[in-house]
Amino acid sequence: MIALPPQPDLDLASLVRTIPDFPKRGIQFRDITTLIGDAAGFSESVRRLAARAAAYRPDFIVAVEARGFLFGAAMATALGIGLVPVRKAGKLPGVTIGVDYELEYGTDRLELHEGAILPGHRVVLVDDLLATGGTILATAALMRSVGAEVAAALFVIDLPDLGGSQRLEAAGLACETLIAFDGD
Repeated sequence: MIALPPQPDLDLASLVRTIPDFPKRGIQFRDITTLIGDAAGFSESVRRLAARAAAYRPDFIVAVEARGFLFGAAMATALGIGLVPVRKAGKLPGVTIGVDYELEYGTDRLELHEGAILPGHRVVLVDDLLATGGTILATAALMRSVGAEVAAALFVIDLPDLGGSQRLEAAGLACETLIAFDGD
């Protein structure tokens, strides 16, 4: 394996492509595929996220489907700890537990394998992007329902105009991001 050296001066925001009017008119879609396609950019993103996660001393990284898996798996490897995936309903084999939550346009459900997280486990949640915060709040509720301590939620990108970081902080959840983009 080739380890890339840290690049603390690397401008990660410049590696995120903005696609106007996707998925609908007026939305500025922040596409991370260009960031993860850049070896130095992806490596530095993971390094920065893992350094922040390490400060919380987690037992596990809990990654949210699907793009959260990309960063979460690399972070867990860098930290030498396990990864627990949280998926949409019906995607995990075996016995699962879950939580239903409200979306802007309806409801959805998140699940994890029963027994993957036990009472007292300390977890850091990770996803690629923080918008309104609904999915990560549901993930935190799911973790707490099994007795886990949710230390923090980490993201590559924050869209602060959508209010997610304020919602997480109001719910008592520490929140850190690497990049913020104005607008939605």
